[in-house]
Amino acid sequence: MNSTLIIQLVLMIAVFYFLIIMPKNKKIKLEKNFLANLKAGDKIITIAGIHGKVSEIAETTIVMETMSGKLKIEKSSISAEMSVKLNEKK
Repeated sequence: MNSTLIIQLVLMIAVFYFLIIMPKNKKIKLEKNFLANLKAGDKIITIAGIHGKVSEIAETTIVMETMSGKLKIEKSSISAEMSVKLNEKK
């Protein structure tokens, strides 16, 4: 194979890694950190857009208090990105 072809291939792989894989890994790490530090009383937003406050935390679920009552939801359905923005507005 031609050396320029190999260099182009390596550059394409490097660009793919830095533009797609690294940001995704960073986002996953931030979400795991957010869920690990979640505590009762924190305001959250679900992926579906439901706003509420954490009242109880279990292994994989939480009980969320909304204006209309309490909801039991999976931790994975919490939008870390939106919840962080909500809590920064204080």
